[in-house]
Amino acid sequence: MIGGNESCTAGPMPISYLTCLTYVLGEWTGVEHIEDYLSYAVYLLWVLLPLAIVFILPGGLVILFYTSILLLHIYKRKNELKEAYSNDFWDGGKQMLATLWDAHGRIWHGYELHGAENIPEGPGLVVFYHGATPADYIYFMARLLIQRKRNCHVVADHFVFRLPGFKILLDAHGVMHGPKEECVSALKKGCLLAIAPGGVREALFSDEMYTIIWGNRKGFAQVAIDAKVPIIPMFTQNVREGIRTLGGIKILRSLYERIRLPIVPLYGGFPVKLRTFIGEPIPYEPNITADELTAKTKAALQALIEKHQKIPGNIFRALMERFQTQKKDD
Repeated sequence: MIGGNESCTAGPMPISYLTCLTYVLGEWTGVEHIEDYLSYAVYLLWVLLPLAIVFILPGGLVILFYTSILLLHIYKRKNELKEAYSNDFWDGGKQMLATLWDAHGRIWHGYELHGAENIPEGPGLVVFYHGATPADYIYFMARLLIQRKRNCHVVADHFVFRLPGFKILLDAHGVMHGPKEECVSALKKGCLLAIAPGGVREALFSDEMYTIIWGNRKGFAQVAIDAKVPIIPMFTQNVREGIRTLGGIKILRSLYERIRLPIVPLYGGFPVKLRTFIGEPIPYEPNITADELTAKTKAALQALIEKHQKIPGNIFRALMERFQTQKKDD
């Protein structure tokens, strides 16, 4: 048997595997002193490894999304000849995914939901601040389904409906394109509906200052007025510390405004503490205008941010909050 340091020979003297590989590469490429280049390459790999990790970690969410899609396909195939539950074919599938995402939120972020009692028994419009990804909303939706058996539909950007393989996931959870009439109809049927008025623009181009980026969007307010339902503000603490974007680069902002596709790179995936806070509902007022209700909702959401988020956000502090047993005072 050949020992670990006697793996190959060059002439009469045994040499190690690494030396042998260096020798073979040198002969093959014709490069002299190739061992110096290899040493430099190993050094660069060591230096750049942390940078590579912070760009690779967000891919974990993509894997989780496609795992969810795979589970729904298995669920659908298993139950295609019978209804899983009396009311909704997808009830069992949604419970299964809620368990998966809630477990991920608990383990990776120590996820907590506070103020769920502010969500009315009937219909309501949940308005939330959009982080770099919607992971916090998914944790909220999962926890709400598990604890209170409530489904919460959501309005998503049009590009989401063009993502490969996502159709079954969107259908199962009743994700909407967002036409006003469809949203009003869902609310009048008694549904709980969620929307982030800032949308993709807020997700990509807000920052650790947690700036609300709504522009002139006020359609959500008109939806609440037409459906005669309350608005429930929602904010997740440290949502921008888990995953951040390179949205501060001006050319990326210009590119988005031109083609309207979310191609801004993400980085992070850090296991920071996430706490979702549900504010007090803003009740329906028959004489309020969409402009007034938009301003009122924005002020309520800003108040939640100021109360529960230390500005500017800090990744290290958000990580250390995983070890705190007490949340910031409500």
